[in-house]
Amino acid sequence: MSRKPVVGVPTDRKMITPHVYHAAGEKYLTALTDVAGVVPMLVPALPDRLPAYAWLDAIDGLLLTGSRSNVEPARYGGPPSAPGTEHDPARDALTLPLLRAALDRAIPVLAICRGFQEFNVAHGGSLHPRVHERPGMLDHREDDTRPLAMQYGPAHTLALTAGGLLQRLVGRDEITVNSLHWQGIDRLGEALRAEAVAPDGLIEAITAPHAPGFNLAVQWHPEWRAAENPVSCAIFEAFGAACREQARRQEPAGPE
Repeated sequence: MSRKPVVGVPTDRKMITPHVYHAAGEKYLTALTDVAGVVPMLVPALPDRLPAYAWLDAIDGLLLTGSRSNVEPARYGGPPSAPGTEHDPARDALTLPLLRAALDRAIPVLAICRGFQEFNVAHGGSLHPRVHERPGMLDHREDDTRPLAMQYGPAHTLALTAGGLLQRLVGRDEITVNSLHWQGIDRLGEALRAEAVAPDGLIEAITAPHAPGFNLAVQWHPEWRAAENPVSCAIFEAFGAACREQARRQEPAGPE
């Protein structure tokens, strides 16, 4: 193959006074380059100028990152957010149609944390905005007073769905993951399959089995020091392999 596959990474739209920036976390980009073996391409959240269809011929894969912002409740028919909740309507307007279009075209998709929530909302699902306030649920938030290595440390186990994609990728029935999120799945999106469940019953990994290409969405952060974690490596390596196959299919036919 003459080139590495290109993976689109939609950005967050951030105000860094006095200017607006479009940004993505470096940890996602290094996981893509070092473990998946692909070339990340930042996709700015300019849905009015560059809508979803403008990117589909340029990418061989799509990675939806985590973010401090929440999907706007209007996107899934939820109640208004609590005061002070961060939102990113430009990202919502880009990622939701881009995700649906990528899945329709068999472009491989890996979605992480906020991306996991976008994956569910794009399929008609809904979200708990503050999981820790629901009776019987774990507190899935990070403690941001602790060092990063501790925030991203092991937090709880997940039971993997027998015979599911994630269970086949990692070759285990249970894994231990980090946990840095407020939102979580309330109603599972149409035709989605749960791939992993936390001890409190919260779904933490999903796939769209009806979609023709590789796709996986996870609530935790496998990109954190991905090369050091066998589960993260399995996820990113499988995603990279799917992107390489997609790129191969997109290569123009050689001369006869």
